[in-house]
Amino acid sequence: GERIYYANCVACHMPAGTGVRGTFPPLAGSDYLTGGRDRVIATVLYGMDGPLTVNGVEYNGVMPGFSYLKDDEIAAVVTYIFGSWGNDLPGATPEEVAAVRAAPR
Repeated sequence: GERIYYANCVACHMPAGTGVRGTFPPLAGSDYLTGGRDRVIATVLYGMDGPLTVNGVEYNGVMPGFSYLKDDEIAAVVTYIFGSWGNDLPGATPEEVAAVRAAPR
């Protein structure tokens, strides 16, 4: 997961998951991560744009989707994020990713 994070996420979310205040939201200690596993997986898969509040700070940008990654790669990077920088959430599985990918959008 760390390798995938550094290849795809670190430019915006930074090596320590801190993001850039007001531009790219943090992943470290992020309340967004506790708002639903499927939502987090879908965000990694499909990206997002528009207003977002993370830890009380407003963001309004664009995150690209990474749906070209395999289910096990998405699960690995989500697991890495869920267990890094003060986050303590259970890891994601490739089966969870496949279910989100298969769900209607």
